[in-house]
Amino acid sequence: MKWNFIKFSVLLVLVFILSSQPLLAAGKTEKVKVTFVSADLIDNNSVGNEWWWGGFVNGKELADGESVTLNVSSTGTIKLHAEAQEQDSIPDDGEATTTLKVSSLKTSQNKSMTVKVVENRGRYSGNTASWKFVFKIEKVK
Repeated sequence: MKWNFIKFSVLLVLVFILSSQPLLAAGKTEKVKVTFVSADLIDNNSVGNEWWWGGFVNGKELADGESVTLNVSSTGTIKLHAEAQEQDSIPDDGEATTTLKVSSLKTSQNKSMTVKVVENRGRYSGNTASWKFVFKIEKVK
């Protein structure tokens, strides 16, 4: 009788340990700091002179130089989005999006994105303006 109880107890402990292991592994999170470093108009072929631009991290807009610290699953992703808009009566838009895997991040790296805005009307229709957006991504200890 004692022997059956000991076998049952050991079996119960093994089942508990094996079933909880994947739960512990899946719950690992990492802190990642993302800074919207800059947005620069690098080329403007008569598209316009008045602009709005925005840098977004996982849907949250950041001002130039602003940072956000994220708690992200080690198997998760971070979405960077950049957008520029020429401001006139008929605005012209351009945007770019990229997704970074948390598992592939180094301790610190910069990610550049290019956004092209195309003039949609008038005598300069078809001309383009190019923007360079820079984000800095750092793993936080």
